[in-house]
Amino acid sequence: METTPLLKVTNLKQHFKMSNKFTVKAVDGVSFEIHEGETYGLVGESGSGKSTIGRSIIRLYQPTSGTVTFQGVNISGPLKAKEQVLLRTKMQMIFQDPMACLNPRKKVIDIIAQGLDIHKLYKTKQERKEKVDRILNKVGLSREHANRYPHQFSGGQRQRIGIARALIMEPKLIIADEAISALDVSIQAQVVNLMKDIQEETNTAFLFIAHDLSMVKYISDRIGVLHLGNLVETGTTQEIFDHPVHPYTKSLLSAIPHANPIKEKKRVPISYDYATSGVDYTKGIQQKISDSHSVLATDEEIRAWTGGAI
Repeated sequence: METTPLLKVTNLKQHFKMSNKFTVKAVDGVSFEIHEGETYGLVGESGSGKSTIGRSIIRLYQPTSGTVTFQGVNISGPLKAKEQVLLRTKMQMIFQDPMACLNPRKKVIDIIAQGLDIHKLYKTKQERKEKVDRILNKVGLSREHANRYPHQFSGGQRQRIGIARALIMEPKLIIADEAISALDVSIQAQVVNLMKDIQEETNTAFLFIAHDLSMVKYISDRIGVLHLGNLVETGTTQEIFDHPVHPYTKSLLSAIPHANPIKEKKRVPISYDYATSGVDYTKGIQQKISDSHSVLATDEEIRAWTGGAI
């Protein structure tokens, strides 16, 4: 029995008009779904539109066109009070720079409890403090940290504060926008493992936006590959890594370095240049490879890429 998706994005477009003659098509007709308790990884090179998608979904940007449905409610158009409360409480975002998104003049307890304050989700100051202490403990910090300021923490600890600020609202979906890219590798592993533990405990869904394909492979259930604002391929983690179809996906995967120096010497990166590839994203349609695996391409392009195997 097919379940109703928690988040459904249909033909999302986000265009930015720079002048009367020039418009940047940052996101150009992207569609995907996220189900409750799953992690959907969004990968692609810098400038492909990953962060723009996350910001459009949570309504930091007003979508140019398309539909975003969250818990069965359309949140892509004008928002009524009830829809705003749903969006601001049940969907949260973890930003890329853990220092820039924390108010340096506020103590950690006030940063984390800001959502509680806005939506009046406590009755007494003691209840507020207990909720903050409980969430700090969940992300690996102590209650003593509550009265400190952001500059007194390391990068990994600041990102944990950002995660705590998102978690305290008990969201159904968290958008993690390059949440680990500014951290050391060892700290990245700690933060990702923390996110996985939280997901197992709370059944929270994640939209995980990242560059690091090995980390995306580790945390994601399904993956979408984005290029020039177009979702060129999507499927389960195993399908994308074991059976990539689109040449851009193959190019991305070929760039992953091997830990084994002998294999690394033999690794041959595959180049992909859209301008000379002969691929036209405006003419392609989402072709179904399997129940969960689809590619933005024409039948002729898919036959050419796979040697007629599909």
